[in-house]
Amino acid sequence: MSPRKSEGKELSKEMVLNEARKLFASVGYSKVSMRQLAKTLDCSHGAIYYHFKNKAEIFYSLVKTDFSLLNNKIDDIILTENNASQKIEKILLCFIEFGLTQQNHYAIMFLSKEKEIQHLLQLDSNKTYEKLISSLTDLTESKLNPASIWSIFLSLHGFITFYINTQLSYQDVKSLANFHVKNIMKSIV
Repeated sequence: MSPRKSEGKELSKEMVLNEARKLFASVGYSKVSMRQLAKTLDCSHGAIYYHFKNKAEIFYSLVKTDFSLLNNKIDDIILTENNASQKIEKILLCFIEFGLTQQNHYAIMFLSKEKEIQHLLQLDSNKTYEKLISSLTDLTESKLNPASIWSIFLSLHGFITFYINTQLSYQDVKSLANFHVKNIMKSIV
């Protein structure tokens, strides 16, 4: 048996994930039901259960994919750049660019407040934070401590969350992002 939408179109796992990401980011995890998701997808809620056993599984699938995407971007920078200072700068800019070009992803990953999903975020967010810690400590001569790296993360996060709440894109604020990262770099190298 295959999942069906109305008009004979087949419901894919990607369709469910994309719509769920939009709903979770706009109204929050706790306010989204499987029936509501099905309604926005114009399908029966049973069709969604063909792909996912519950809402938590959908959410975790999104979070796991989104953190993996960000981690892969950081890994690519580490592997392709030669100069340590340029690697750091590109990693910091990459984080900002990811947050502002993938706003729904970022909102789910870092801005979800519901207590019932915090455990779903913890494991993968810790992997990303550990990647940031190891990347920055390996690339700096000053060997930054975790508190300094946390401060850097908060500075990047603040920049992203400020601009997520505006109608500006990453391209609109790219020069400000570069300026922000250059200021952070002054305290690192």
